Amino acid sequence: MRNLMLRPSQLGFPGQLDSFFDDFLRTPFWGQNDGKYLPAVDIAESENDYTLTFELPGIDKKDIKVGIEDGVLTVSGERKLSREEKGENFIRTEIAGGSFSRSFTLPKTVDVAKISAEYKDGLLTVKLGKSDVAKPKQIEVKVS
Repeated sequence: MRNLMLRPSQLGFPGQLDSFFDDFLRTPFWGQNDGKYLPAVDIAESENDYTLTFELPGIDKKDIKVGIEDGVLTVSGERKLSREEKGENFIRTEIAGGSFSRSFTLPKTVDVAKISAEYKDGLLTVKLGKSDVAKPKQIEVKVS
C-alpha cells in the first residue's frame, strides 16, 4: 500500500483552496498580527511568582511601557525601523515594526506591590509576585 499525498483540488475542492494552503505554508504567522508587530511572550509559574518574558529585539528601553490597571497587565510600545528603502529591491520583508500592545488579566493571587520589570538583551522580564495567602504552606502534623 502506497501513501499518497493529495492536493485539495484532487479531492474536489476548487483551485483557490490550493492557493490558500500554499500561502499558509509559505507565510510565517508568528510574531505578526495583520502585518503589525506582535511580540511573543512566555509565561511561567513558580512557587513565589509568575514570570512573563517578552521577546522585544531591537526596541529601545524608553519605547516600552508596562502598566497595571483594574487587574490587567499591559505591555506596550513601539518598534521603530530605520530601514533605508531607496534603490533597494526587496524580494521579501518580514521584519515588522510599529506600535504593539499585549494585555493579560492578572490572577487574584498576584500582589501588585511585588511586581517588577527588567529589560536586557532584547528580553523584557516581568515578575508578578504572589501574595502570601496564595503561597503553599507546610503544616506540621503532630502524632500523639
